[in-house]
Amino acid sequence: MATGGIARLVCGRWSKWIVLGLWVVVLAIAGPLAGKLSGVEKNDNSAWLPGGAESTAVMDLQKQFQPDDIVPAIIVYERASGITEADQAKAAADAKAFAGVQGVVGQIQGPVPSQDKQALSTLVNVKVDEDGWDKIVDVVDDIKAISGTGENGLAIYLTGPAGNAADSAGAFEGIDGTLLYTTLIVVAVILLITYRSPILWLFPIISAGVALTTAQAVIYLLAEHAGLVVNAQSAGILTVLVFGAGTDYALLLVARYREELRKHEDRHEAMAMALHRAGPAIIASAATVAIGMSILTLAELNSTSGLGPVAALGIVVGLLAMITLLPAMLVICGRWLFWPARPKFGTAEPTATGFYARLGAGIGRRPRAVWIGTSLALGVMALGLLQLNANGLSTADSFTTKQPSVTGEEALGRHFPAGGGQPVTVIANAARADQVRQALAGVAGISSVADPVVKNGLVQLDGTLTDAPDSTAAQDTVVRVRDAVHAVPGANAQVGGATAMVVDINDANRHDNQLIIPLVLLVVLVILGLLLRAIVAPVILILTVVLSFAAALGVSALVFRHVFGWSGEDTSFPLFVFVFLVALGIDYNIFLMTRVREEARAHGTRRGAVIGLAATGGVITSAGIVLAGTFAALGSLPLVAFAEIGFAVAFGVLLDTLIVRSVLVTALNLDVGRWMWWPSKLTQVRDKPAEVDGPAEPLSASEPELTH
Repeated sequence: MATGGIARLVCGRWSKWIVLGLWVVVLAIAGPLAGKLSGVEKNDNSAWLPGGAESTAVMDLQKQFQPDDIVPAIIVYERASGITEADQAKAAADAKAFAGVQGVVGQIQGPVPSQDKQALSTLVNVKVDEDGWDKIVDVVDDIKAISGTGENGLAIYLTGPAGNAADSAGAFEGIDGTLLYTTLIVVAVILLITYRSPILWLFPIISAGVALTTAQAVIYLLAEHAGLVVNAQSAGILTVLVFGAGTDYALLLVARYREELRKHEDRHEAMAMALHRAGPAIIASAATVAIGMSILTLAELNSTSGLGPVAALGIVVGLLAMITLLPAMLVICGRWLFWPARPKFGTAEPTATGFYARLGAGIGRRPRAVWIGTSLALGVMALGLLQLNANGLSTADSFTTKQPSVTGEEALGRHFPAGGGQPVTVIANAARADQVRQALAGVAGISSVADPVVKNGLVQLDGTLTDAPDSTAAQDTVVRVRDAVHAVPGANAQVGGATAMVVDINDANRHDNQLIIPLVLLVVLVILGLLLRAIVAPVILILTVVLSFAAALGVSALVFRHVFGWSGEDTSFPLFVFVFLVALGIDYNIFLMTRVREEARAHGTRRGAVIGLAATGGVITSAGIVLAGTFAALGSLPLVAFAEIGFAVAFGVLLDTLIVRSVLVTALNLDVGRWMWWPSKLTQVRDKPAEVDGPAEPLSASEPELTH
């Protein structure tokens, strides 16, 4: 049989050394390349914006008016008792000094006094070079070094797009290292507890580390030579995915290997059988995740579509490492890795009488009451969706701690029009400049319009918002501006700017939610149908997945609002949580149901459900805890969007493994019985109810052996 041949190739007496040697060569080549990945990350606006959005088009057209990518920094000088002459002199001297900062371009505007005479503002244009937003931190730091933070009653702040970008860059700084080390610690601790071995836990981590390095190298080459877009978000999630999913695959394989070591004296034979039995489930799980992630490439939002191939590549490389490198290392080292609980040949399988065997027998007494009660409980959790507010996060709400630019934005809003420094930008045909300007000035929410700038037959008009640029009111103003200027005949007017970008990103996220979520569900349904060779079981499993997702989202929304005090969620939140929970959570369905199907061939579905739960319940729980721990590591970043995704996925995975897979799906298997496999021939294998409460002994003699 084909899978048997592949299994023997990976862990043969001589071929295991070849496999190990090949991975050593791969690691030697990939190591230096992986270190270059951060150098090809693109974290500027174009890497996040929807490719066909109006604000993206305006950003491209603006290059005709200012060749460089320019973002303004606003320095605010505030004195509650009123600005003094000394304050004005300092602000003027600072303005002259700002002009000498490397990276500052154009004319310094200001200092401009506020109408209440309590503040001054200076606008400094900062060039974003080809190194992107990472370098903007240095420019902002140089400006702050000149202005200081104020003294003797004068407070000085730096805000505006440059200040926001510097804070965001600071939050993302070290994201790879922070996530990697946090994830390593979490996985190591959980594996130590799971295996209770001082050595075995190292091997899944080593395999995951090799997989991550290899994946980063491949992604670097594609980004450098094939135009793949990678940003800090996708690079960070790659680390979590490879370690989380890869360790899941390792746990399943090691659990089956340990089971087979009790049946086979030869460890090579034991690993070959483990790969033969567990391999299809692991491969199917990885394929489901990779295909689910690949669907993200259909997203309108560049940051989301770029994540698709990055995540899919990470999963594929992680799979290859876990079914080749890990088995080879385990077989080379032998049984002593499991010390002090070495699985000896001929000993009884402990899962047959363990916790999950007893749980399955207990569920078997009243399965219908169990699945109805569990479903109702999950439905109650899902009511928290009424608290979900996935309409985007303002700048102030985007960080878990208050950032300097947010404090400065508040100071600016106390004394100047809230939209100062981040205007609504309209670019239109120059021949219609007067009509477009009149239309722009007449929109409610626009306080003033700057003088037009004409170049190459186009006109640029900047309108100042009366509301904070990242507020809902400002976004509504942008929508009204677009309606007004689009109506000017022959103007071909397009509206951009920071607020317009937010509007377009939110619109793209809503579109992506409506497109990708149904597609992922369809793909998962098809894969489950092909794997289980049935219709009823995949449909039931998909319904449990949707219910689990709704419950996780509902509880998360309540926790965000009433525990953490966060005001809302990013518009991409439902999509990311869904893709991660469904694509990764389906692993546990596959792990459980492939084993149930395997046992059902000899014992019937009800008996098979109890044996399947007993055999896989422990490893699924361990895998879920590992995956939850890796996603919880996202909470180590000071970004609300990442923390929310991390919490929701971690909670959802735990809910999935501890309740949905172990209790709900098992109860449904026991209640529906052999009809779970309709229309396959397994419906003809009748259940033996009297055996459900007995010891959960797995297949042994009935399993075909692999021969050398």
